[in-house]
Amino acid sequence: VCIHRIRSCSSIRFIKSKYVCVFDKSALKFSHQQRLFRTSAVSCGQIVQFKLSDIGEGITEVTVKEWYIKEGDSVSQFDSICEVQSDKASVTITSRYDGIIRKLHYSIDDIAFVGKPLVDIEIDASKGVASEEDVVETPPMSHEEHTHQEIKGHKTLATPAVRRLAMENNIKLSEIVGTGKDNRILKEDILNYLAKQTGAILPPSPKAEIVPPPRKTEAVPAAPKDRARKIPVPVSRPIAFSGKDRTEPVTGFQKAMVKTMSAALKIPHFGYSDEVDLTQLVQLREELKPLAEMRGVKLSFMPFFMKAASLGLLQYPILNASLDENCQNVTYKASHNIGVAMDTEQGLIVPNVKNVQVCSVFDIAVELNRLQSLGSAGQLGTSDLTGGTFTLSNIGTIGGTYAKPVILPPEVAIGALGKIQVLPRFSGKGEVFKAQIMNVSWSADHRIIDGATMARFSNLWKSYLENPASMLLDLK
Repeated sequence: VCIHRIRSCSSIRFIKSKYVCVFDKSALKFSHQQRLFRTSAVSCGQIVQFKLSDIGEGITEVTVKEWYIKEGDSVSQFDSICEVQSDKASVTITSRYDGIIRKLHYSIDDIAFVGKPLVDIEIDASKGVASEEDVVETPPMSHEEHTHQEIKGHKTLATPAVRRLAMENNIKLSEIVGTGKDNRILKEDILNYLAKQTGAILPPSPKAEIVPPPRKTEAVPAAPKDRARKIPVPVSRPIAFSGKDRTEPVTGFQKAMVKTMSAALKIPHFGYSDEVDLTQLVQLREELKPLAEMRGVKLSFMPFFMKAASLGLLQYPILNASLDENCQNVTYKASHNIGVAMDTEQGLIVPNVKNVQVCSVFDIAVELNRLQSLGSAGQLGTSDLTGGTFTLSNIGTIGGTYAKPVILPPEVAIGALGKIQVLPRFSGKGEVFKAQIMNVSWSADHRIIDGATMARFSNLWKSYLENPASMLLDLK
């Protein structure tokens, strides 16, 4: 039989030979199989057990908070798989493979362990990216099923940070042309797309654009309320007396608090308290608040407190240091990564603003707004919660005047800020006037910090806040 060309849609490729002579069908099938026929990889797909890798900080288990995929979905490298919550931070897990999700090993709120399978992903066996120990058997799949899964939905390549930026600006990633490797969408692509839509020239810096103060004749637009945190409305619930004790495991941020506070109370604390007259600062904030709102930023008192603390740390660097476990060496930190204690639904968390020593008050406010938004949503990352060198806790937002804050190791000092009260005070001439008074309570590690150093730092910090204009002399 003379065959000019052989075609097959399922398992036989085109034969380039001009003529092939064989005697029967069986001879063609068996004697020339290795030379003429090539089977497709449809029936030999591999399933990779994508294991939860070590996410650092000695974390061995996490809680699965949200799945971004489901069984049967196609994923590409760097696509978000799920969000997990450790006792330190919220982490987004991304895929290392291109393939199809075949199995989810955990449900929402299940405990996942480092080194154990998280999901099963079917990959192309011809790529050989999976190690033998991670591959499990998969049943054969028909050509129709394989083709359907292969063309099911185009996945856009983008990191979680880029996806979040697109979501915040209501941009569909399918409308963006990626300029990265394999058409990956980069942050610059999002910014360029925004510039084309608005006609604006975006600055290269990720910081907020500085808007000049409006003239008196111009109307100041209202502050955006999209990002404003909703005030929870208390709901009265009937008290149920079950008569039985209940035992719950210590997990999440509560577990981290147990570890941190157990280590903290090994530090010999000493306290120092004082009051600060914020009358001038209250007036200054009221003047600057509308300008910050025009830029989409909520300006609180905390950025001023943090900047004043940073200026004080430049004069007393021992308060921005750490002591090793054997108490033999003191490390003076170059960066002022000032932490802010936040009360969230998940518990107490202390994210920090990096490099406050080179930030303006407005820069600090922008970063605080970002941290507060992520903290209320339970999406703070490990980088936001680690690396702190000094801490301020504004307990006055809830109530109270004085406190006894506990140092967060390896830091050596912390301050607790009380609520601002309108109280009568005497001027230098003996006249009574209305003053905005706030109390502050400091705790320091008495092994390397003495009371005189703490008092001098507190007096300097206090002078910056009582006379905000004096901060201009030392700002860089």
